[in-house]
This record gives sequence, structure tokens and C-alpha cells, in this order.
Amino acid sequence: QVQLVESGGGLVEAGGSLRLSCAASGSISRFNAMGWYRQAPGKQRELVAALRSGGTTNYADSVKGRFTISRDNAKTTVYLEMNSLKPEDTAVYYCNADLILYGSTWPQHYWGQGTQVTVSS
Repeated sequence: QVQLVESGGGLVEAGGSLRLSCAASGSISRFNAMGWYRQAPGKQRELVAALRSGGTTNYADSVKGRFTISRDNAKTTVYLEMNSLKPEDTAVYYCNADLILYGSTWPQHYWGQGTQVTVSS
């Protein structure tokens, strides 16, 4: 029905950069928001960055000034540009979409499969 396919994770040294992508496909009428979450071992999943349909964004305090969320013109792919990475950014990063399917009026949430980001010190 809906697929969120993530890419761009990997291993990087502290201070380096990575760019994550999340491509959405399916019977999507419109997006309310798309965002990135992360989950480190032994910790709860947390919001990293979100981008709403109107263009507003919000970021976790820990990534402000280092990470940037954006989307393509078709608004079906969301990106997370991560700069000045720190070892504490190591986690599995998940894409999330809050969207409405064709033929429905109710918002639904979908998750990607996750992509590992590892930052070495």
C-alpha cells in the first residue's frame, strides 16, 4: 500500500557528514508530515527532525544547527543532511510519514525499515 524506502546510512568518522533519503510510494493522496526518528541501543526511539506539509520544520535540540531536513519538489522524498556528526548520533534512523491515502480521510502513519548510522570517535 505504502512503502518508505530509506538509504544513505553507513559508517563515518566524528565530524563527518551523511545524507539520508526516504522515498515514499503508494496510493498517497497527501502528506501531513514526514520526519526522521532514531533509536540507539537501549534507548527509546526519538524524533530527530520533522517537516510538515506547509514547510515548517522542527528539530531535536541535540541536532539543531547540524542536521537539516528537506524534501524534493515532488514532495515524495525527504532527506536528512547530517553534518558535524558525533558518536552519540549513532543509531538506527527511521523515516516516518503521516499521510492520507486515496479514498480515505483519516491520517495514517508509516515507518521505513531503518538505516544504521554509526559515527566512530
